[in-house]
Amino acid sequence: MEHKVCVTGASGFLASWLMKRLLLSGYHVIGTIRHLGKKHKVEHLWKLEGPTERLELVQADLMEQNSFDKAIMGCKAVFHIASPVPNHISNGPKAEILEPAVQGTLNVLRSCRKNPALVRVVLAASSSAVRKFQWHGRMGYVHMDDVALSHILLYENKASHGRYLCSSAIMDNDDLVAMLANRYPGFPFPKGRVSLRFTVVHTSALLKL
Repeated sequence: MEHKVCVTGASGFLASWLMKRLLLSGYHVIGTIRHLGKKHKVEHLWKLEGPTERLELVQADLMEQNSFDKAIMGCKAVFHIASPVPNHISNGPKAEILEPAVQGTLNVLRSCRKNPALVRVVLAASSSAVRKFQWHGRMGYVHMDDVALSHILLYENKASHGRYLCSSAIMDNDDLVAMLANRYPGFPFPKGRVSLRFTVVHTSALLKL
């Protein structure tokens, strides 16, 4: 695979994993970054498994029209992964998350329309982005490698179209912790009923796990 593909939001966790898989598959990968000057946010990309001589980073902002023209032009595929993710609990999710995500996606698609070489756009979204999310102590889990590979499969399979779901078993928090405790006995997992709290972790740290 020598042709070019574009991955938006390249410094994010899913996008980084997808770029690794694309590089290993032989693609020339162009990743978009909002601020190229913030070296600490992109240094992990140059350490990805796979030949980074086929990796190129281009600055682009979801909120700026025509910002993605340079990155997308000449690419056969665009994997749109970028989406606003505040590092705090949002008091106005519609204004801070939903509206910028919609406008950013439209800006990316406008750039796609200018590229005559484009074959397919693969758009990633969380299930919580397409339905009202209710917390009942149960979540669906899937390995990030499977998510990345499913994106590539959707691009390479000419018959693919419409919406696809990538998910695995749905588990109670207690069952998840029990499984992890059995698999990793050296870690201090909580006992009894479990209330999960989530912490923002930088992508470079996640990729080391």
